[in-house]
Amino acid sequence: MASTLDPGAAPVLGTDGRLHVVYEIQLTNAKPVPATLQEIRVLDAGDPDRVVATVGADELVSILRDLTGKTPAGSLEIEPFVSRLLLMHVSFDSAADVPASLVHRFLLTGAPLAGGTSPEQLDYTAAPYELSGTPPVLGAPLAGDDWVAINGCCGADGIHRNTVLPVNGHLADSQRFAIDYMRLDDEGRLVSGDPAVVESYTAYGAEVLAVADATVVATLDTLDDQVPGSLPDPSTITLETVDGNHVVLDLGDGRYAFYAHLQKGSVTVAPGDRVRRGEVLGLLGNSGNTSAPHLHFHLMDGASVLGSSGLPYTYDAFSLVGHVDPAAFAASDTLEGVWNEDLLPTPQPRRQQYPLDLDILDFPES
Repeated sequence: MASTLDPGAAPVLGTDGRLHVVYEIQLTNAKPVPATLQEIRVLDAGDPDRVVATVGADELVSILRDLTGKTPAGSLEIEPFVSRLLLMHVSFDSAADVPASLVHRFLLTGAPLAGGTSPEQLDYTAAPYELSGTPPVLGAPLAGDDWVAINGCCGADGIHRNTVLPVNGHLADSQRFAIDYMRLDDEGRLVSGDPAVVESYTAYGAEVLAVADATVVATLDTLDDQVPGSLPDPSTITLETVDGNHVVLDLGDGRYAFYAHLQKGSVTVAPGDRVRRGEVLGLLGNSGNTSAPHLHFHLMDGASVLGSSGLPYTYDAFSLVGHVDPAAFAASDTLEGVWNEDLLPTPQPRRQQYPLDLDILDFPES
């Protein structure tokens, strides 16, 4: 059995000029015989002869996960009566290439449909996914230069991309388009001074801004900053405190904006307040399940921070300044060092785009 976790979403234009579609497929082997994936072909549902993308065995091994999305399955074999997740990412060159919906052709070996215990070659099509609408256009959640989009879209190993949680009777991926924002100083450093001190981080204390006119639906403002350098003891984290001091905004039309890890005592709004785009909501901190000061921001289709579906979005205006080298960043054990060595000759103004992982951005001044 195969089905997507959500019925569909709008493709989102990234800073690479491509339109990105990010979603999950839940696979369940409901037979007493192991099923082994071989290939998945992503098809245009309106023209099934058109293959949009092909996911071969090598890629399937990397995106086939347990139901948390984090742990690789390690094999393309799905044992009897076991479920797995596929973390899918498809991109398009232009809007003209985007079909109205996708469907998936699965090539595998498994139990014959008529019964029996000897695996045979199977070929079936399932799991439709709608590609309708356009992502909402937001104002920036921060102001000023040299912000780095960390843990962003779209790789399967990103800590937001592979965080799927069982909440309220269903699997939810609220963070699939989440970004952690940290800031470089004039020398390209995320941290200068003692890395165990929150004030050593360039981003600490920055004003966090409303991305749209909205109504405040939830806040928390009572948690101390964590000491940077490591995540807190998991036994001290609860569903209420995992995201630290935070704000949830109702943007209307079934969309909610979430801001996490704010400074204690800095939140300026309360549930029921109306806010205007660009209004200060609080200050960037290091509260909750975090190892260094940053702003976690994402958009979702409900007020439940962990139980909603993550939505794509774009910012109406920012400048792309450059990129942090992904190999160097992944190899670093700390955030210390200089991270602005891959800058563009001049900043590139961008409109209605979504920042991709490790982009360096200048946001408009508030």
